[in-house]
Amino acid sequence: MMERSGMDAALLGLFLAHLATALEVPLDLPQPPTITHQSPKDYIIDPRENIVIHCEAKGKPHPSFSWTRNGTHFDIDEDPNVSMKPNSGTLVVDISRAKAEHYEFVYQCTARNKHGTAVSNNIVVRQSRSPLWSKEKVDQIVISEGRSLVLRCRPPAGLPPPIIFWMDNYFQRLPQSARVSQSLNGDLYFSNVLQEDSRNDYICYARFPYTQTIQQKQPIIVKVLDLDAINDTMAAFYNDTDLFSDEPADERKPSFLTPSGPSSSMTVLRGQVLEMECIADGLPTPEISWAKVSGDLPTKRTSFLHYEKTLRIADVSESDAGEYRCTARNPLGSVHHTIRVTVKAAPYWISGAPRNLVLAPGESSVLTCRASGTPKPSVSWAMNGIPIENSPKDLSRTVEDDTIIFTDVQAGSSAVYQCNVSNDYGYLLSNAFVNVLSEPPRVLTPNNKVYQVIRNRQASMDCASFGSPLPKITWFKDSRSSTLDGDPYVLHDNGTLEIRAAQAHNSGKYTCVARNSLGIYENHIYLEVKEPTRILKQPEYKVVKLGRSAVFECKVKHDPSLVPTMTWLKDDGELPDDERLIVDSDSLTINDVGESDAGVYTCIMNTTLDHDSASAELTVVEATTPAVVYERPDPPTDLELTDLKKRSVQLTWIPGDEHNSPIHKFLIQYEDSLHHRGHWHNLTEVPGSRTTAHLKLSPYIHYTFRVLALNAVDFSRPSFPSRTVETEPAAPDENPTGVQGFGTEHDNLVISWKPLSGLQHNGPGLRYKVMWRQKVVDSDWTTVTVANNSKFVVSGTPTFVPYELKVQAVNDLGAGPEPAVAHGHSGEDLPVAAPGNVQAVLLNSTLAELHWDPVPAKLIRGHLKGYKVYYWKEHSLHKHNPHLVKSQILTFSGDHTHRRLPGLHPFSLYLFNVRVYNGKGEGPPSPNQQIVTPEGVPGAPSSLLVTNPNLDSLTLEWSPPHERNGHITGYTLRYQPVNNSNELGPVEELALPANETSLTLLNLKYSTRYRFYLNAITVRGAGPAISQEAVTVMDEGNTQTPHAIAPSPPRRPPPKARTVNPFGNVSSSFGEDGTLISWDYWGPEQNVYVEYIVQNSEGEEEWQKEPVNGTQNVMLKGLKGGLSYRVRLVAKGHHDQPLHRSDELLVSVPAVASRQVDIATQGWFIGLMCAIALLILILLIICFIQRNKGGKYPVKEKEDAHTDPEFQPMKDDDCTFGEYSDNEDHKPLKGSRTPSNGTVKRDDSDDSLVDYGEGGDGQFNEDGSFIGQYSGKSASRGTAEGHESSEAPSPINTMNSLNSFV
Repeated sequence: MMERSGMDAALLGLFLAHLATALEVPLDLPQPPTITHQSPKDYIIDPRENIVIHCEAKGKPHPSFSWTRNGTHFDIDEDPNVSMKPNSGTLVVDISRAKAEHYEFVYQCTARNKHGTAVSNNIVVRQSRSPLWSKEKVDQIVISEGRSLVLRCRPPAGLPPPIIFWMDNYFQRLPQSARVSQSLNGDLYFSNVLQEDSRNDYICYARFPYTQTIQQKQPIIVKVLDLDAINDTMAAFYNDTDLFSDEPADERKPSFLTPSGPSSSMTVLRGQVLEMECIADGLPTPEISWAKVSGDLPTKRTSFLHYEKTLRIADVSESDAGEYRCTARNPLGSVHHTIRVTVKAAPYWISGAPRNLVLAPGESSVLTCRASGTPKPSVSWAMNGIPIENSPKDLSRTVEDDTIIFTDVQAGSSAVYQCNVSNDYGYLLSNAFVNVLSEPPRVLTPNNKVYQVIRNRQASMDCASFGSPLPKITWFKDSRSSTLDGDPYVLHDNGTLEIRAAQAHNSGKYTCVARNSLGIYENHIYLEVKEPTRILKQPEYKVVKLGRSAVFECKVKHDPSLVPTMTWLKDDGELPDDERLIVDSDSLTINDVGESDAGVYTCIMNTTLDHDSASAELTVVEATTPAVVYERPDPPTDLELTDLKKRSVQLTWIPGDEHNSPIHKFLIQYEDSLHHRGHWHNLTEVPGSRTTAHLKLSPYIHYTFRVLALNAVDFSRPSFPSRTVETEPAAPDENPTGVQGFGTEHDNLVISWKPLSGLQHNGPGLRYKVMWRQKVVDSDWTTVTVANNSKFVVSGTPTFVPYELKVQAVNDLGAGPEPAVAHGHSGEDLPVAAPGNVQAVLLNSTLAELHWDPVPAKLIRGHLKGYKVYYWKEHSLHKHNPHLVKSQILTFSGDHTHRRLPGLHPFSLYLFNVRVYNGKGEGPPSPNQQIVTPEGVPGAPSSLLVTNPNLDSLTLEWSPPHERNGHITGYTLRYQPVNNSNELGPVEELALPANETSLTLLNLKYSTRYRFYLNAITVRGAGPAISQEAVTVMDEGNTQTPHAIAPSPPRRPPPKARTVNPFGNVSSSFGEDGTLISWDYWGPEQNVYVEYIVQNSEGEEEWQKEPVNGTQNVMLKGLKGGLSYRVRLVAKGHHDQPLHRSDELLVSVPAVASRQVDIATQGWFIGLMCAIALLILILLIICFIQRNKGGKYPVKEKEDAHTDPEFQPMKDDDCTFGEYSDNEDHKPLKGSRTPSNGTVKRDDSDDSLVDYGEGGDGQFNEDGSFIGQYSGKSASRGTAEGHESSEAPSPINTMNSLNSFV
């Protein structure tokens, strides 16, 4: 066993690198299904809307979908109310003809194609419920002052549970404090009651979030008696006799109202929120404090709510288990309560869900499903939805608990593996496929992509690639003299090349090469390092006299290749639109400066990559002689109020000394000592030439006035306050402004307005009368009065319906004037229809015009924002350009019925659809339409090489264009001599057929440089040319290396006259079948072989030869373990040509350990197993004979023999269970959800459909396994997305989702 563990550990270490670089398979390659979108495990639906159960998947070919319901196949075609979206597995249930409750089941989606099968989670569909409050008689509560009180809420049980809050008749939340607070279950607790607690409108409200409905309990009347005052008054008449036996409460030490007893316990799940509360009775009001007995509270995750009565710990972990103590204390004593917390954990991933594997034939790897939980979860595997023990055997696959080991996989063994991890509190289900592919490398990053970066900033150049085996990424720069690895370059695992601080010399052309055993692919990237933008001369602070000019300079240095944009701001806002302000390229001039020009001016220089800014202040002063001293004025004096009326008063004053600067204006301020004592507000301004002001007054204000004077220097100090003027309250004079209506949800209407200011209240008790009605004839106004706030939400409205709105101000003295009618709409919803009659008209090979019919307004269900066109290139019409392009979106704002679609590729098939969108989002797509673009001119040939230069001849080799844009009909080659002064000679032109990729030119001039131009031709014409230069000479001293103007593949180096080693990158690796030697070769010789010899061998020993047969790798099977060999590559040409040999490679072959013998294949073991099986069969026959000898017994005797009520016998005739009582039908089955407090009773069975919905009978599969599996409660209606792994539900879920695998 120890040996096996050691082998497994070593194998896992070998495969770790493969796991760390899991690949995303391009969708044009074969691959098993992957579920990309599914509904949550616990899916609560709105019973008023159609049920949509999501299941989306991708794969090649596109997967087909099927569903199970409660563990059995669900035939969608048999239910007229259920449909499946096209090219999708999403189910849509039309509830207009059926009730939502009829579709409360457990659903599971299966996506399959010929490469495998993926399954979704078990999706438990339940409709939200908001039951009515049960009718109950609420008696008046009479209580003496100082005693404790609990007002019970007892809301109806909804799904999900409602949100509880207490309010009064005016929809105002009841004030809470350390004395009065709401508990976690919604009850309202009073540690002691006061006289002020007497009221007749304690109302408990329950808000159900899914249906957006609010229900209220009958108001509770509380009357608090002050018995001391009553006894003192009546004692004088009845000889000091106490008439009331219920004495007022004396001061007392604390005691807990909840929880009860000295200690309690609770269970919480890892990752959830732990809330503990302690509410105490006592007089004076006790203070609550918390501590953890067995350690410290986690400060970052701990908060105290409800005036320290609730301790809340977020994101609970196992370390939070232990004992917590709450203490209630007042001056008379203290009391403690201990809460013992147990932390359990539903399964959770340790290092993430299993990841997809892409393997080449013969490769090995592992699939790991590492999860933890409390109690420890169990792990089960399935392949293509079938338990792995029932799946076809595969010698390359070994299952070791939470790991599957794949060794030497073969083509055709692709599959989807399901990992299910479960314990008593939930489960995790993850799909991960193993895709066996042989694919040469490809680089997914666009070719010739240009990156621009500012000097000294980080530069990252991407080289996303795919291939099987996994490609190795190498980077080169310019001449490819060496790979880029090491300072200043950082090569990331995903192929990205990073330069931490880019410099100017880092600019240039970079080549990214992806290489595996099946081929090489290269991509070119360009990096441009730009100079930063800097402000060389910043604007300076200026003091300018009135009427003069001010000039702010802002001279900037920037990279000459970037287009700069200069922007000026004043006080962080736009410059005023004034012809006096002149903006030049490097300055701002302000002519005829005025007082309003004072402020802070900022210049901002922006480029596409960076920006810089600088600011300066302008101060404007009066134009005076230098001898005069200016100061701010003295404050006004002798404030007097005259001609006092109901809504106005006359204010006069005497100005103070101006101090050589005329007073421009007076500022009059007021203080409202009734509402905002100590706060002064600006009321009005008057010119500096006046010393009196007629002031308008508002009702219900206690006015005190003061005056400030302003000259060119500053404001004076305030004057002494005037006497106080008190105005009488009145009804509001005006109504709120800015009334508007809009929706935040599809079924509500938010009415908002700008509230009145304090001066506009006119009296106490300001509130608003909100009125609304649908904008149709004879509809009635609905009215509600709300407190002093700024909005009101109307729920349950139809979608996007016009409304008329009115908001009127009301106070205790009456209502304001009749309000004006405003208009609005209820909430928008997604459009339900797609544009019709969608067509495309081709204008040329890259441009099409799209036409469609508009969507009717009633189907848009919102404000029309515009249309979106989704289009993508399905494939090129040329077999050599099959690459796909991701879907692109073109958005057209406004109401259009036709628009142009530019940027198409010639000779391609495009698909597109059109969608309308409103403020809520997009509607459904129109049916996909095709665009087939005609041929265009081709791109330039992808490479042009000059080889074999001789005295009067040379050979040209080229590759077809990457962008063919049609069928290549031929090539045109033009060439001309170039002299030493770069003057061009006469041009020769040749027409070449399309199937040629090389040409030898003869009879050229000796020692002459030639320039060649090659372009490709289609029926649309010739494309751009690629050029190359070469010299006809073979003398080593005069040979010029051709200068490659176009990219070229790395199959051979540039031709040189001297001998070049044609071998490179010689390497070795070891496998079970031998030693693999790999290399790169770019020589012309066809006779290539491998030579090897034992290191340090004697001189008479000869080199062993192994032929290559045209490949670039060979498996050497004759090397002995434990020895070292010298290995080299040899290329042999004609008899008169020298041999080319690579550098020698030293290969040390590891010693091979003896293989373990599989006991299951040994003959003695097979014989022993057969003997045991025969013996068991004989024993069974004997037992059967002995049983038939016994007589039959009455049922009564059997029942007497088994008095245990839990025991149920099996019927002999059909192997079903015996009789069950009605009580037994409702016993929970093993594995169901635990009680709401989170505790788990080990001695109870806990797996029942009664816990779900309205209850129901359990169902069983043919093998007796229970199919009514349900996930735990969840308050989210969203969908689970991502890599098909799902976090554990909450609070409890014990199902094993693989029970319903197809």
